[in-house]
Amino acid sequence: METEFKITRRNRELLDDYFEKYSIEELNKIPEGFRNNLIWNIGHIIVSQQILVYKGTNQHLLVSDELVSLYARGTAPHRDISPSEAVELRNLLHALVQKTEDDYNGGVFTTYNARKSEMGFDLSTVEDAIAFNNHHEALHLGIMMQLRKFI
Repeated sequence: METEFKITRRNRELLDDYFEKYSIEELNKIPEGFRNNLIWNIGHIIVSQQILVYKGTNQHLLVSDELVSLYARGTAPHRDISPSEAVELRNLLHALVQKTEDDYNGGVFTTYNARKSEMGFDLSTVEDAIAFNNHHEALHLGIMMQLRKFI
C-alpha cells in the first residue's frame, strides 16, 4: 500500500499547484460548455476519498456534512467559494491523505462494505477503495487540465 499512498500524495501535490497558479476567481470560473470548475473538482476529490474509504469501512467521515453536500457525486457548483473555503480545501488535500495512511497502518479499517463503483469496478476491500480512489483522482486531474485551458 505504500505505493498507493505515494501516488495519492503526488496527485495531491499536483492539485495543490492549482492554488498557487490560479486566483480565487479563476478557481471558481465555470467555462462555457462545462458544468463545474477547478475548485469543485478539488472538493469532489476530497469528499469522494472520504466516502470511498471511510464510509466504505463504516468509519466517520473526516469532512463536514456541508462539504459532502457541496461536492458529492451528482453535485455542481451553485455559488463561488470564498478564499477561506479555498484554504480549508487546500489544507484537507494533504491532511486527509496522511490521516488515511495513519489509520490504514493503525488497523482502523477492519471491514469493507463491498460494492461496485459507478464505473463498474468491484470494490471488495479498503485496498481496492484506495486504489480506485487514485484512478478517480487521476480522472478529475485530467478534467482540471482541460478546464484550465478555458480560464
